[in-house]
Amino acid sequence: MLQQLKESNRWQKVISWFSLFSSFGTILCCALPSAFVLLGLGSTLASFLGTFPQLIWLSENKGLVFGLSFFFLGLSFFAQRYAAKMTCPIDKKEACTETKNWSKPLLWISLAINSIGVLYAYILPQLFS
Repeated sequence: MLQQLKESNRWQKVISWFSLFSSFGTILCCALPSAFVLLGLGSTLASFLGTFPQLIWLSENKGLVFGLSFFFLGLSFFAQRYAAKMTCPIDKKEACTETKNWSKPLLWISLAINSIGVLYAYILPQLFS
């Protein structure tokens, strides 16, 4: 039982980190460039993309980026639902409880970041084209 709990926690951490970083990728590909242009910082965006040209790939493949991001967010959601039913080990109860407490807001923050990215990548261009 203890081994199963350790493996479950390990996978939950991996999934949570992937969901966070994939959400961060959506911000880099879509929301941040749009926000720069919206605020009149187009030259800053050009300088930023000149320094990090790899970010253009994210914008060109935004469907893949958003798809993976929402996939990992879904996995993270189900992993949290599964972990909520499990009891924490007695020797690490405080750390386990603390992790459970901050993982929920982290999931919702990641979902908000993705939603902002979808707004900038797909909805606003349709409204203003």
